[in-house]
Amino acid sequence: MTKNGLSWISIVRLGLVQMALGSVVVLTTSTLNRLMVVEAALPAIIPGLLVGLHYGVQITRPAWGFFSDKGNNRTKWIILGMAVLAIGGFLATTGVVLVQDYLIVGLAVSILSYTLIGLGVGASGTSLLAFLATTTKPERRAAAAATTWLMMIFGIALTAGIAGSFIDPYSHSRLLAVVAVISTGAFVLTCCAVWKIENQSNINLSDNLNQSLGLVEGLKSVMAEPKARFFTLFVAVSMTAYFMQELILEPYAGIAFGFSPGETTTLSSIQNFGVLIGMLVVGITVSFVRFGSLKQWVFYGCLGSAIALLLISLSSIESFNLPFRFLVVALGFFNGAFAVAAIGTMMQFASDGQQNREGTRMGLWGASQALAAGFAGLVGTGMVDIIRFTFGNHTVAFGTVFLIEAVLFIVAAVMSTKLDNQTAKGTFYSALGATKNETL
Repeated sequence: MTKNGLSWISIVRLGLVQMALGSVVVLTTSTLNRLMVVEAALPAIIPGLLVGLHYGVQITRPAWGFFSDKGNNRTKWIILGMAVLAIGGFLATTGVVLVQDYLIVGLAVSILSYTLIGLGVGASGTSLLAFLATTTKPERRAAAAATTWLMMIFGIALTAGIAGSFIDPYSHSRLLAVVAVISTGAFVLTCCAVWKIENQSNINLSDNLNQSLGLVEGLKSVMAEPKARFFTLFVAVSMTAYFMQELILEPYAGIAFGFSPGETTTLSSIQNFGVLIGMLVVGITVSFVRFGSLKQWVFYGCLGSAIALLLISLSSIESFNLPFRFLVVALGFFNGAFAVAAIGTMMQFASDGQQNREGTRMGLWGASQALAAGFAGLVGTGMVDIIRFTFGNHTVAFGTVFLIEAVLFIVAAVMSTKLDNQTAKGTFYSALGATKNETL
């Protein structure tokens, strides 16, 4: 399937696409979320529903992956998806501006924009990961995943930091200008990064693929693999834990500690800086120092994230006097350690099986991640609203959700200890499943 694997330069170029994706998405999940909750005084459930919508739309990821498996032009979907994402990002900002004076119009624009964001991320992100899985040499897949994800986190941290510094003192026009520049830059960067890269990879994805299978049959053939099923469940649980704090951490900082819009946006930057360090540590220790395995780092990342969340939930209590910013960095570090180990495992699993369904598998796990993220955002923000309006204590409401998230991370840590067992038996049964389903 892969005649000439991607060079490291090409892998870095694809990492620029991940960086562009992250730079647009981070604005919708951090800055715009905070503006809705604090400046516009909307219930936290509203941005939760909007972000949940953008994740829910990504249920289309398996379809994007399946159709890209059957063609030889994944870069087309990458560019088209990024264009839709950039437009959606700017429209989402427009919706936040409108919602403060024209509630119904602002919400209508926001619903449209978050739908576009979900479609853009699904088309571009799935096609990109499938392209990596099919064109990267097996011995480079884990390192390629780490490299591209590190670049995405770097883009998120850089964008959050720059946006935080430029939107203060806050004004609608300043916000729109900043987002317009970031969205346009992300699209241009993507076009430059993927220019002629697919022709240089010298592959033909369709040669070894059963073209008679339709979308439903293709998904069934993947779900027949025990390893794919178990990993899908693990992704769902772990990503629910991973994303539950995403929409409430910045409002928590604003309410409990009096952070300004610029300060909370910068908080997202230092959190993602911690993620970046965590990914680097795992990449170096596993690939070069040979300390620990990917599975062990998945476990350590989940457990460390649980401890950090427990301490964050107690940080607003004066008697504990815990350093909030340091805890946010620690949470980012363990989140990053977990993420890069899980992504490396995902890249390895994607190429298992007999039917060359890398795109379909990546799409399936991407959909599981997206649905979990949307569910986590909705539940997290909804629980915060219910608890704080029922008991009148804002900090207790946020702290309770952080504790629930910590418990989920512990469950994910336990599940991670079973990944090797699923791998061992999954290889045998996936081969049988592939043979059986080739006749469909």
